[in-house]
Amino acid sequence: MNNPFVNKGSIVRKIWGNADTVLLIFAGAAAEFPLNKAVDWLYFTGRLPADPLGRLFSTVQYAQLIVFVEHDDALAAIDKITAIHKGVEAGRGDKIPDEAYLDVLFMLIDYSIRSSELLGRRLTDAEKTEVFEVFHRVGSRMGLKDLPADYRRWKTLRAAYLEANLIRSTFTEDLYRQYRRHLGALRYYILLQAQALLAPKKVRELLALSRVPVLYPLFILYKATRRLRFDRFIKALLLPRLYKVQIAGLDRS
Repeated sequence: MNNPFVNKGSIVRKIWGNADTVLLIFAGAAAEFPLNKAVDWLYFTGRLPADPLGRLFSTVQYAQLIVFVEHDDALAAIDKITAIHKGVEAGRGDKIPDEAYLDVLFMLIDYSIRSSELLGRRLTDAEKTEVFEVFHRVGSRMGLKDLPADYRRWKTLRAAYLEANLIRSTFTEDLYRQYRRHLGALRYYILLQAQALLAPKKVRELLALSRVPVLYPLFILYKATRRLRFDRFIKALLLPRLYKVQIAGLDRS
């Protein structure tokens, strides 16, 4: 098939084509990954604790790649992701829990919606369904079991998964230490503030994040500067130099 995996006018392309929303998705994933009960799998190769920001970036970059390529190329990318995971399973001699795959898929759906609404307007039910359907197709291609049939069922399962599959552990503490080490004190603090704005209640509770971030007024100011294109200067100051090229490549708008 020579059609795009995601239609060019799709809300999903608008969300994943904007570096700001993708960075917020990254921030949300950075909060929830360390709480997942299967996070030990991410420690097996040693790559996550060695470069937690890079590993999280690779996750969102793979998702963005799938959103913007042709149908067959997207399927090839999804198959590559599946093969990588199968290789890790073979190396450990065990199987990654099905719930862990679903958790990541559910995160991409949830934080896509939350990030878009935080920076812009509330999405319609049709737009939220569109986000769900794109990532449902990704999960189907990966052969995931027990995928929810529709957006309404996904909302129910997402709430259940947040309650059942998250726990604060020694892995959580270690990953957050790595975040601070790689970001520095100021950027780490800003990450926590963004997570407090974005994360679901269960995640905020487990991480002890404030519901009303101290830097919320600055976030409102940042939203205003985006219209003036001044946000690029702010991002240049706030984001690690190592990832500036990658971050610039996230913006497809």
